[in-house]
Amino acid sequence: MRFYLLDHRTPTGKTIDIALLALNVVFVGIFVVQTYALSAATRSLLWNAEVAVAAVFFLEYALRLYGARDRVAEFTDPYTVVDLLSVLPTLAVLFLPIPVIVTTVGFLRAIRIVRVLRFYRFTRDEEFFFGTVSVQSLRVTKLLLTVLVLFFLSAGLFYGVEAGTNPKIGNFGDAFYYVVVALTTVGFGDITPVTQAGRWVTVAAVLAAIILVPWQASKIVREWTGRETVDVTCPDCGLTGHDHDASHCKACGHVIYQEFDAHER
Repeated sequence: MRFYLLDHRTPTGKTIDIALLALNVVFVGIFVVQTYALSAATRSLLWNAEVAVAAVFFLEYALRLYGARDRVAEFTDPYTVVDLLSVLPTLAVLFLPIPVIVTTVGFLRAIRIVRVLRFYRFTRDEEFFFGTVSVQSLRVTKLLLTVLVLFFLSAGLFYGVEAGTNPKIGNFGDAFYYVVVALTTVGFGDITPVTQAGRWVTVAAVLAAIILVPWQASKIVREWTGRETVDVTCPDCGLTGHDHDASHCKACGHVIYQEFDAHER
C-alpha cells in the first residue's frame, strides 16, 4: 500500500498519481464554480461530487497513515496535514450539528481553498508519472505553482471573508481579479476590502508574495549561476566554486590549477 501511494513508475502507481491529480483539479474547480449563481439542481450535483471526491481523499489520507513506517511522522508531515485540511470543511458540513454549521459557515467557506495546496505533493521530488525531471525543472515548476497557489489561496480567503458583505465581490472571479491587481501593485481601486478580515488577508497575501516568490526564484538563479562553476576549494582563502577553466582563485589569486576537458575550451 505504501509502495503504490509513493510509486511513479509502475502502471498502477502512474494510474493512482494521474487519478489523484485529476481529482484534485476537480476538487478545486468545484469550489470555484460553487461561488457563482447556479440552479438548485446544479448545486446539489456539485455538492454530491464534492462529497465523493472528499471521501476518496480521506480514504487516501487514512491509507497513508496506515501504511506509513512512522505514523507520527506521517501525521505531522506538512503534505499530510494539508490533505486533512482540504477535506475537513466538507466533512464538517456532513457531520457537525446544524447550529454549529450556521455559525461557522463563513470560516468553512474560507478554508476550503486550502485544497489547492495538495498540488505541492506532486512536486516533492523529481519523480513524476511521466518520468524524471531535472532539479532545475522541478524548481521552476515549484515557482510557477507557488505563484498560482498564492493567487488562488488569497482569492479564496478573500472571497470567504468578503462575500455577502462587499457588494463588489460576487464570485471567485471578482476575488481573483482583486488579488491579482493587489499583488502586482497595479491597484486600480475599483475593488477594495470592506471588512477587517479582508484587509488582513490582503496584507498577508502581499507579505507572502514578497517573501515566497523571491525565495523560490533565488533557488533557480543559484542553480543557473552555479552551472558554470566547479566545486573546487581554494587552499589559501577557502573560496569554493570557480570557473571550470580557472587556474587562479578569483578572490585571492592563489594558483589552483583546475583540470578541464580540452573540448570544453
